[in-house]
Amino acid sequence: MAEGTPGAGDRPDDVPGSGRVPGSSDVPGSGDVPGSGDVPGSGDVPRAGGPPPSRDEELRQLHARVAALEGAQARPRHHRVRAFWSALFIVVGCVLAPLSVVAAWASQEVGNTDRYVATVAPIARNPDVQDAVATRVTDALMQHIDLNSLLEGVAPADRPRVAAALGRLGGTLENALKSFVHDKAKAVVASDRFQTFWTEANRKVHDSLDKALTGSGGGAVTLTNNAVEIDLGPVIDQVKERLVADGLTAAGKIPEIHTQFTVVQSDDIGKVKTGFRLLQLAGFWLPVIAVLLVAAGVLLALRRRRALVAAALGVAFATLLLGGALTVFRAVYLDALPATVSQPAAGAVYDAMVRLMRVTVRMVVALGIVVALGAWLSGPGRRAVFVRGLWHSGIRAVRSTADRAGLRTGPVGRWVHRHRRWIVWVLVAAALLAYLLWSYPTGWVVVGLALALLFALAVVDFLDEPADAGTTGDVAP
Repeated sequence: MAEGTPGAGDRPDDVPGSGRVPGSSDVPGSGDVPGSGDVPGSGDVPRAGGPPPSRDEELRQLHARVAALEGAQARPRHHRVRAFWSALFIVVGCVLAPLSVVAAWASQEVGNTDRYVATVAPIARNPDVQDAVATRVTDALMQHIDLNSLLEGVAPADRPRVAAALGRLGGTLENALKSFVHDKAKAVVASDRFQTFWTEANRKVHDSLDKALTGSGGGAVTLTNNAVEIDLGPVIDQVKERLVADGLTAAGKIPEIHTQFTVVQSDDIGKVKTGFRLLQLAGFWLPVIAVLLVAAGVLLALRRRRALVAAALGVAFATLLLGGALTVFRAVYLDALPATVSQPAAGAVYDAMVRLMRVTVRMVVALGIVVALGAWLSGPGRRAVFVRGLWHSGIRAVRSTADRAGLRTGPVGRWVHRHRRWIVWVLVAAALLAYLLWSYPTGWVVVGLALALLFALAVVDFLDEPADAGTTGDVAP
């Protein structure tokens, strides 16, 4: 361009056909009109070759871009606050999940006599427990039966000779006698009378266990040697009756014997009393608080579906850790027991006592996985869309086969199509209500309800038929 052309050396970017927006190379704040190339949306400014924008139009665009930039700066700060509280609520809810399981167990197992008795009653049929009780009874009886007592029925003149013979065979005879007593004790503990005795005895000691663990009732009742024990005196009396009936009359002269069978023993019972009491009091409210915190975290999240998946898996993982801790604690608990306590029997009692907690752990883990899968499959992700496509393709294939056989849904299909959204929500609410009303839901209950809901949704998908399907022959997608 000629040197005398006005403005040619001042604004070379303004030359028509240069492809640049007037002033686009300027830096905002330099004193000139801010460069539109640095502001989002600058592509809306007319390019060179068209009519240049007026000064008022440039100012209007500038104000719009400044407002957009200010809004873009304000929104992330607000989003960060929401994301922080969302993550905090979800994490706290996940931490409270295993504590909620323990609290529910403390409230239902220890705080409820009928539930406790229903839990420990089957222990009486456990072979390890029966063998431990029979051994304890046999040892107590053998302390009051000696070989000399068996000579009382022998004539006085023959006693020295029989005593000398027994002296040479004493060890073998004593073992035979102990085996005989043990067999009679096993017969007693395997009878229905022992089952009744065990149930009533545990009903009586439950009050002591509850007061010792929670400190309720003024603390007047405590555990002996930090253990829950059952007096086997009535069982010993039954064994003595059987021994006398089977010819061992010396057993009838055995005085009244009281020996204890340990159900639960731990040196830390006194230490955990306060925490156990708090967990028992929070047995109902702690799970509710955990659920509310997780729900609040999901509602505050920017991506709620993703937050729901993360929260459900977090709750499942935290509860699964509790299940692993129960297994580890079992080994620690058994190793800390005295040598006089039968470890197989103690293990059977421990398994029975924590059975409800383990069932709850499996249920929560299954529920978390089911909720996470449901949230993920209903999302817009590529894999989720692919899975749903396979599902609908299968349903459409079944519908096509039914259509070729002349089986059409008619007005029912059109009604389902109009109200499909409401029908789906009603089915989901029904499954949730069934879960909430179930007395003691297990993991299999959760899986069964999920499969039943899935089947019901498949039926809805099968029945769904648009109004024009009857004329076009198409199957509802």
